[in-house]
Amino acid sequence: MFNPSQADVRRFFCAVRAKADAGQPMDALETLAGQWMAEHPEYRGDFADEAAALARQYDGADGHGNPFLHLSMHLSISEQCSIDQPRGIRQAVELLAARRSSLHDAHHEAMECLGQMLWDSQRSGRPPDGEAYVACVQRRATKD
Repeated sequence: MFNPSQADVRRFFCAVRAKADAGQPMDALETLAGQWMAEHPEYRGDFADEAAALARQYDGADGHGNPFLHLSMHLSISEQCSIDQPRGIRQAVELLAARRSSLHDAHHEAMECLGQMLWDSQRSGRPPDGEAYVACVQRRATKD
């Protein structure tokens, strides 16, 4: 299983920005990351300086969210949907995207469910509950 460190994740996103700015070719994951990065221009400066990105602590005290975590969640949800794992997540996110008329907005709502699943898993010491995660996204897709 792939388990990158915080520094690996930050280097990855900084490298994607550098490649995109230079017009260099990117692999599939880099291309997907670049697309999500383009959806978040407010984070552009966070990817400009790798050394600063590696040193910065994102604790929310300054009102600034962690762009590396945020974009990693976009990538995770994209990958989950591409392989439909946990089972049913693709349909749930597609329904939510149709309901919100935006895949981006659907991802943001799914992130809340994903974050809750991970939080619950960490607190309980049990594996993540994929069924509860999918059910959370489905509920969001069917509520007004």
